Parts: sequence; structure tokens; C-alpha cells
Amino acid sequence: MAALNDKTRINREITARELRVVGAQGENLGVLSLSDALKAAAEANLDLIEISPNAVPPVAKVADYGKFLYELKKKEGAARAKAKVSETKEVQIKVGTGENDMRLKAKKAAEWLAEGHRVRAELFLKGRYKGMDEAFLKTRLEKFLLLIPYAYRVAEPITKSPKGFAGIIERDPKAAKPAAAPKQETHENK
Repeated sequence: MAALNDKTRINREITARELRVVGAQGENLGVLSLSDALKAAAEANLDLIEISPNAVPPVAKVADYGKFLYELKKKEGAARAKAKVSETKEVQIKVGTGENDMRLKAKKAAEWLAEGHRVRAELFLKGRYKGMDEAFLKTRLEKFLLLIPYAYRVAEPITKSPKGFAGIIERDPKAAKPAAAPKQETHENK
């Protein structure tokens, strides 16, 4: 069907001399001249709607124009409802963030990746931390990314940002299952 736009031509607005016409019940009426197609629409007490103007010959349908517009809007609304909206979520760590806090934030980032969102991981720097070695700071952020227990790919590599360093990751479409969580050492009390 044609996309809903202002260029949908009906009845006398149609300029093609010959049209492939589809009847009101969906039956193929064949290739007709414009005047014959308009007569067929008038006999059915309906409109002649050009639904595919770029086809050779153009395709027109005998239907009620109001119902035709309603159905198109309904289909477009359903398509919009099915469209998945992806956001960019943000996780912020600092140089002094502890291991447990980093694991919790990595777990939250994995949940967002599982939902289909992108995750912006940012190493926030303030004060004297801004003067630290850039290689060390990037390594700190990379260490955090390695804690994320979900298969991801790097959408934007780690770069300097206004607040420190940041990189964006997203779900890896090739990996169907989440990556195994890193094994933690267990200490037995004896």
C-alpha cells in the first residue's frame, strides 16, 4: 500500500491514462483506461485511489477514501508501536571507586545492554585527578568495561571528554547469550 502523504491522488486528480485497477473486494479488474476506472468506481459508489503511482502502469484501487486513510494511519501507528526505542544510559565511575561498587555498576550496565540500550561509561575526573597519566586513566576505565558480564561491542572508543574519559558500548548482535559472569574467588573459613 502507499505511504500516507499529501500526494495520494484520488478520482480526477489521477493523471495516468491507463491504470491497473483493483476492485473494492480485492479482485483484479485488469488494466483499464482512466475513464473506465472512474466509471467502475462511480458504479460502486466509491473513490478511485492511486496506491502505487510509480508502477507501470500505475495501480489504483476502488475504495472509500476515508476508510483507506484510516487503515493507513492504523498500520503506521502499529509500526511505530513495534519500533524499539533505544536510549544511551550512563554509568559514571571515579578513580577511587571501589571494586564492589564497580561490580554493581557493571551489573546495571549489563541489564541495560540486555534491554537493548547503549551504555556510556565515563571516568569522572575532578581536581588533581585531571593531571594524572592518561594511559593509567584509560586503563582504569577499560578495567571497568571488562567487569561487565554481557557480550558487547565498542560503539565509540574511549576518548577524552569534558568531564574525564568516556566510551560507548552497545549490545553485540552476534552474541545471542550474555557472557559468563567473571568468577569470584571464594574464601572458606576454617
